[in-house]
Amino acid sequence: QVQLVQSGGGLVQAGGSLSVSCAASGRTLANYAMGWFRQTPGKEREFVAGINWSGSATLYSDSVKGRFVASRDIPKNTVYLQMNRLKSEDTGVYYCARSRVLSPAPGGSDAADYDSWGPGTQVTVSS
Repeated sequence: QVQLVQSGGGLVQAGGSLSVSCAASGRTLANYAMGWFRQTPGKEREFVAGINWSGSATLYSDSVKGRFVASRDIPKNTVYLQMNRLKSEDTGVYYCARSRVLSPAPGGSDAADYDSWGPGTQVTVSS
C-alpha cells in the first residue's frame, strides 16, 4: 500500500528542459523498480523510462533516449525524470508508477507490471 505524489512539469519551449518528481508517502520505495509513462488525449499510454530499485540501471524508450534521465533518491523516497531537449511531441501527462515485478531490473514497458500509479503531472512543450 503506497500513495505517490508528483510535482514539477510545466510549460517550456521546444529545446528547453523540465523535470518531474514522484515521492511516496508512508512506505519506502527502496525495494521497488519504478517506471514513467505519458499520455495525451486520444492516445495510448506510452512507456517513457524505467529505473531499478537501487537506481543503478535505467531503461528508456527510443523516443526519449539520450534526452531524458531517470534517477532516484532512496533516503528521500523519491524518483525523478529530467527531460532535456524537449520536443512538442513530448507534451502529455506524465505518470510515475511502482512495479510489482520483484526484480533488480528497471521497470519495463508493460503497464500491467505496475500496481500503483501517481496522479500525473502536465508537461507542455510549445514549438
